[in-house]
Amino acid sequence: MWAAPPLAGRALRRALWKPGSMALDGETQMNSSSKNGAASSGRLPEAEAVRLADLLAYVSGSIVSRTLEKKKTGTITLFAFDAGQELSEHSTPYDAYVQVLDGEVLLTIGGKPVHATSGETVLMPANVPHAVAAAKPFKMLLTMIRE
Repeated sequence: MWAAPPLAGRALRRALWKPGSMALDGETQMNSSSKNGAASSGRLPEAEAVRLADLLAYVSGSIVSRTLEKKKTGTITLFAFDAGQELSEHSTPYDAYVQVLDGEVLLTIGGKPVHATSGETVLMPANVPHAVAAAKPFKMLLTMIRE
């Protein structure tokens, strides 16, 4: 089992994760089809094609994550949400791009519901309250851009 690096500190995770949706330790389960040793560091292998949706497995009743890159300029994180899991409404000072890799999600951005399915991307603007709800299992790549 691979443990993901902390998302952004225990206090932030407590504020964002809906109680009972995921253990605060950020534990992530790797899919057995994952390529080479990239799982140990979170980073992707260099100069190699990777199917992002295969890097995380769904875990019953949970949200799992894997941080691929974390720098001063932004973060790139994979998520797998089981059906019924939610991220309660919050806002961040950064633009965030949600790329749906598998399944479908209902985002609420500034009070507006946005339904997105596999292959679609949604911009969640900085400082606008947003929430994530998985009626069905879904996987996403979240890219946060800091200025």
